[in-house]
Amino acid sequence: MKTRLGCLSHKSDSYSDFSEFLPPAHETTARCQKLSTDEVVRWSESFNELISHKYGLVVFRTFLKSEFSDENIEFWMACEDYKKVKNSTKLASKANKIYKEFIDVQAPREINIDYRTRERTKQTLLMDPTPTCLNEVQSKVYSLMEKDSYPRFLRSKMYQDIVNRSHVQGQRRSV
Repeated sequence: MKTRLGCLSHKSDSYSDFSEFLPPAHETTARCQKLSTDEVVRWSESFNELISHKYGLVVFRTFLKSEFSDENIEFWMACEDYKKVKNSTKLASKANKIYKEFIDVQAPREINIDYRTRERTKQTLLMDPTPTCLNEVQSKVYSLMEKDSYPRFLRSKMYQDIVNRSHVQGQRRSV
């Protein structure tokens, strides 16, 4: 526990301290070169615009990992995958995995939801899993990220650096 707290107390505002979370440098450079300033700026127009964009989602996940708070986006992504499962046996298995990973009060990546939502979700997820049984809790987690994590992301050095890099790359292309 002391090690975990020590790590948090030394947390930097700069994402460069979290290089293990970032893709290899050659991939990052290639990605940044592919992004236009318009695309990157569009991420600031809405949370949905950010997470609907392939690289926007990657960058947002990296940002959340740097803050040690990636459980919400990981849960949201698990819900998106869950909705695509057609086989009822696989659906039940995936439901149980999601419950143990994110919803149970002892879950290693427990999401922050109220007791009533947790209990309702537990009942439907474990008793009668359907492709839509996570919609309510996924919507609550989405709202939480939109109101809390997303504004922090937009103010972050990471996002500002990406905007600046895409602007510089755009200027180089036009020369």
